[in-house]
Amino acid sequence: MNLWLPYTQMKTANRPIEVIATEGSTITLADGRVLIDGISSWWTACHGYRHPAIVNAIEDQARRMPHVMLGGIVHPPVLRLGERLAALLPGRGNKVFFCDSGSVAVEVAMKMSVQHWANRSSTGRTSKTRFLTFRDSYHGDTSGAMSLCDPVDSMHANFRGFFVEQFPREIPETDDAQGQLEKFIESQINSLAAVVIEPLVQMAGGMRFHSPAALKRIENVCRKFDVLLIVDEVATGFGRTGSMFAHQQADVVPDIMCVGKGLTGCSVGLAATIASAEVYEPFHSDRAEAALMHGPTFMGNPIACAAANASLDLFETESRLEQVAAVEAQLSDRLSPLSQLDHVHSVTCKGAIGAVRMNQSVDVQAAIKFFLQQSVWIRPLRDTVYIAPAFTITEQELGRLCDAIKAFVSGGS
Repeated sequence: MNLWLPYTQMKTANRPIEVIATEGSTITLADGRVLIDGISSWWTACHGYRHPAIVNAIEDQARRMPHVMLGGIVHPPVLRLGERLAALLPGRGNKVFFCDSGSVAVEVAMKMSVQHWANRSSTGRTSKTRFLTFRDSYHGDTSGAMSLCDPVDSMHANFRGFFVEQFPREIPETDDAQGQLEKFIESQINSLAAVVIEPLVQMAGGMRFHSPAALKRIENVCRKFDVLLIVDEVATGFGRTGSMFAHQQADVVPDIMCVGKGLTGCSVGLAATIASAEVYEPFHSDRAEAALMHGPTFMGNPIACAAANASLDLFETESRLEQVAAVEAQLSDRLSPLSQLDHVHSVTCKGAIGAVRMNQSVDVQAAIKFFLQQSVWIRPLRDTVYIAPAFTITEQELGRLCDAIKAFVSGGS
């Protein structure tokens, strides 16, 4: 095999399984086995695999116009999607910048933030070029996004010294912690462009959860010191945590929001960075140098935009958030008793996420092998065995996923 797979030590990893078909919450292997997917393709298949409405939208758009550059050209799917995404933030005049992955959406948010302050300056330059992030954070694999990840306890620790060092802090779960955050931001106000947070759940950072109150504290500090707030909803958005977007549970209004993953309902790569009218205003200028100089070749791809519009239609016409609530209830009922085991640190169920955190790291390759024997696809993260299934998963399918986790965890593996 000539492939170099992601997040994988190729020498010691299990041989990858070959998938030939997907449907609903299942993946069919080349050898005929059918697995229940507990990961929904890295949390993207919110409607399940191959929803007919999304497939039809893709096929129709492919026949009409697969792609056209967005530079100086627009098309109906991107215009419609831009209008719908702009409406996700309060107020009028919000702007949507399209790209092709969550990491790039974060990169764009970083560039927007720094240039926002530069454009507001009479000199066109700014010292506000650094970002405050949080322990256990993960925001992507491109260089700027990597700099926002936990510098010590993350998969990007080997790259320290390669990128600009940011300001990692603890998420403020108490008033005292908020006070400490305020002091730090005040001390760095001349160098700080924005605060970046993955709201409510640090997903790829190891399924680490925090409260809506902590998120609100972060917003309060940003408003107090006039610092931009970026919410990275690439993984937490589109219903995953129980609301359409996680930050809504804290009544927070971000300045910039990054979205991706579930945006197209697990069909075509697409992401976006949504900026408030206030963030955009300094870019709207007679000066050519005030423009945002960024442009992925396939940004606003018509096929991807058609898929995203179909996915948003499904959120409007089908009971997705009610389904997420039902998934959360079943996960809580089935997984919460595992918290009584001595080798289990905690069990947290939030929306369509169920996470069993162990007291020590999990042997991921051994775990995958075990779960394949149970005819399920589950891939632990660090010390956490978790599932984040499609919202449309059946009660029976979800029960089998829970049974497999219970068998693995109860065995002390």
